[in-house]
Amino acid sequence: MNNERSEATASLTVAGVLDLEEIRGGAPEIVAGEAGLDRAIRWVHIADSEHVEQFLEGGELVLTTAQTFRRSPAAMTVFLDQLEAAGAVGVVVELVDDAGAPDEQAAEVVRHAASGRELPVVVLTHRIKFVRITEVAHRSLLAEQLGRLERAREIHETYTQLSLERAEVSAIVSRTAELLGAPVVLEDVAHRVLAQAGPGAEALVANWVALVSGADAYVRRDWPQIPVGLQSRRWGRLVVPGLPTGAANVEQIIERAAQALTLTRMAETDERDLLLQAQAGFVRELMDVGAADEAQARTRARSLGFEPPGASRLVPAVIRLDRDPSTDPTRIQLWERALIQEATAAAARAGVATLSTGLQSGSFGLVLALPGRGDESKALHRVFEEIADLGTTWAVGVGRSSSSLLTAVSRLESAAQVAEVVATLDVREQVFYRAGDVRLRGLLALLGDDPRLRGFAEGELGPLLESADEEMLDFLELVLTHGGNKSAVARAGFLSRPALYARLAKLQDRLGVSLDDAESRTALHVALLWWRMNR
Repeated sequence: MNNERSEATASLTVAGVLDLEEIRGGAPEIVAGEAGLDRAIRWVHIADSEHVEQFLEGGELVLTTAQTFRRSPAAMTVFLDQLEAAGAVGVVVELVDDAGAPDEQAAEVVRHAASGRELPVVVLTHRIKFVRITEVAHRSLLAEQLGRLERAREIHETYTQLSLERAEVSAIVSRTAELLGAPVVLEDVAHRVLAQAGPGAEALVANWVALVSGADAYVRRDWPQIPVGLQSRRWGRLVVPGLPTGAANVEQIIERAAQALTLTRMAETDERDLLLQAQAGFVRELMDVGAADEAQARTRARSLGFEPPGASRLVPAVIRLDRDPSTDPTRIQLWERALIQEATAAAARAGVATLSTGLQSGSFGLVLALPGRGDESKALHRVFEEIADLGTTWAVGVGRSSSSLLTAVSRLESAAQVAEVVATLDVREQVFYRAGDVRLRGLLALLGDDPRLRGFAEGELGPLLESADEEMLDFLELVLTHGGNKSAVARAGFLSRPALYARLAKLQDRLGVSLDDAESRTALHVALLWWRMNR
């Protein structure tokens, strides 16, 4: 952690630039803002115009000769005002005349304009090469940025390794204290200390409840802290009391520590309930290899706690988390673990026996044993509506039920396909979906950007796509929606008979097919639906 603190304090400052040999050769004179010399520099900018504000974003050290305005008190005042307004951290003004001698008249102008300002203003009375200053400064700044990136990578790898090794809570807290060089305390929601580490931690936790009493205790004491656990199931808080001055990467470290602690807690829960893991292995075995017969599969299932009544209907279901390619894999893993636990718990509350298994990342399968004579949909609603809000969304695909365990397990694949289709829907009006709910749209979604399907769609709609005629595409959709019924199309499109026939003739002429032909309408409908989904 000592290295980290030195990196934090090693940021390039105005004072650091003034200490460069090239600057010292210019005989620097600090005429204002000496108290602000410790300001960190984001970049170094060279300017020769007093209208510099538009080129700055804040954090820059500006180098200038002020050649065009150095002897104008008003222009110099405006120049410094603009620097302050833009958030510059300082300005170095080289005031040397054409003969190489100090320009004392200009120096007086700068001193007067800078008087009383907090902005560090430095006057150089000997000529220097600004390019050398920018070269050294920018090299230092880039090295600093690379150092921060490297540090971030090290932190990421540290906590990833801890998660993969299923490190204990105390090990994660100890490593966090080591990285921060500060005491770290993990407390539960009742402020009971679960783990602590770091210098002075034992003394702090001796009176911990009193220290953290009050709603704003952490803010009042300026202690970095972060909740631990999933959004809807917070079970603790990681607190860093007494953070050393200049400590870096604090937010990143405690955030990654909180994620690792959450994963560890969930892993411990899994280990306490080995039944779920055994069930997952059994279901995957049935999916990949199969069983000798139904009786053998039932016997294995009973040994794993799956004992539905004899008349039960076994329903395959797949729950798929909504996520995009940029979602952190660690976060997906956390959500998946929480969701599978919550789904099996919801089924248990509804009196439904389950077998569960993980599938691909972010999705898992369930076989639910529903009463044989009850309403299957109502029973599924009771289960899936009971799942608590975990701070994310998911899609549920359901396959056809069966009295056979082997058949129900084999249908998890079709349920997974339904869930995959549902994940593509912009609007979901149901708690769960079956294959009949997604129908043709579901098939097209599964085929995705298949080049054969694209070729088919472009072949059918080509004349309309080439001219990007959205109006004619909309009219085609209207005709297809009403099955070619001219009266229905006229009413829905608010068209007179002559206008309708004219537009139909134009559309058929461009497509080169008759819309009275059922097969043509079907082909066009499939092509248009796919195009709308994939354009």
